[in-house]
Amino acid sequence: MLYLLAEWLQFEGLLNLVRYQTARAGGVLLTALLIGLVIGPRMIAMLRVRQGKGQPIREDGPQTHLAKRGTPTMGGLMILVAMSISLLLWMDLSNPFIWACLAVTAGFGLIGFMDDYDKVTKKSHKGVSGKTRLALEFAVAGIASWIVVGQINTFLYVPFFNNLGIELGWFYYVFAAFVIVGAGNAVNLTDGLDGLATMPVIIAAGTFALIAYLVGRVDYSTYLGIPHVPGAGELAIFCAAIMGAGLAFLWFNAPPAAVFMGDTGSLALGGALGAIAVATHHEVVLAVVGGLFVFEALSVIIQVFWFKRTGKRVFRMAPIHHHFEQLGWSESKVVIRFWIVAIVLAILGLATLKLR
Repeated sequence: MLYLLAEWLQFEGLLNLVRYQTARAGGVLLTALLIGLVIGPRMIAMLRVRQGKGQPIREDGPQTHLAKRGTPTMGGLMILVAMSISLLLWMDLSNPFIWACLAVTAGFGLIGFMDDYDKVTKKSHKGVSGKTRLALEFAVAGIASWIVVGQINTFLYVPFFNNLGIELGWFYYVFAAFVIVGAGNAVNLTDGLDGLATMPVIIAAGTFALIAYLVGRVDYSTYLGIPHVPGAGELAIFCAAIMGAGLAFLWFNAPPAAVFMGDTGSLALGGALGAIAVATHHEVVLAVVGGLFVFEALSVIIQVFWFKRTGKRVFRMAPIHHHFEQLGWSESKVVIRFWIVAIVLAILGLATLKLR
């Protein structure tokens, strides 16, 4: 809104900064952070009253988690509200990439909300059936992919090579939807300890804020040998909104958590990262930057597959963060070490921009 006002009223001097993506990225980050910190206490109190006993805790999980009974879930609502308000204030309302990513965030957030609501009302950790969730997620991702791919081409670009793209044709739409759904569920699986998913999401969003800005600039993208996507630079503002809202949520989610993100937040944020990766033509780089999420998802897939085939477990418990808890690592040790891994992977992801 402020950007369109700046264009319409021809802001000058200091107010002209509103036209710059970097300035608006800083503005949206601080706005989302402030909104999240302001609404956080009231929203947590409201969730605690409405949910009563809070998110159900698995009896077969780590015994240390039983002390978390009564902690409210659906804290992702705080993130979504802070993001949405700040984005509407600072983003270019005419940019289709922003609206596509916002649609994924809202759509996946709604699916996650349905799942969290089902868990709380039925006092069970199962929630909505997996098939129903996936069907809804692919429907949302399919629409978003149609919007995004309509603005770009259908090439899959390979890191470490200058503008090397593989033409996927119509299959790119399927691939894009798969990336969005996969990212959403990978982050969802990672969200099992206080702060574990939040900081890696913030790190990944910060990384893609830089990638989006570079991809949106023809001069930088040409110099680096990465695909140029006109208009994608605006996604740096979207990423900054994720960072601001995520930091505000982390204030309340830091151990011991006053609120859990729930599927409402984790599905929404993961889906948003997937949509951003598709829009910037850096889907493969997302697998590097979000390698922690990939590792968490793979641990579940491997565990289920191997157990069905042999009746034995590869890990003591999946997702993988619970395996390390079962090995005797404290929750804070698992969280901080996983944060370190996320930082290293983000640096490796950024390295792909230059090593071409």
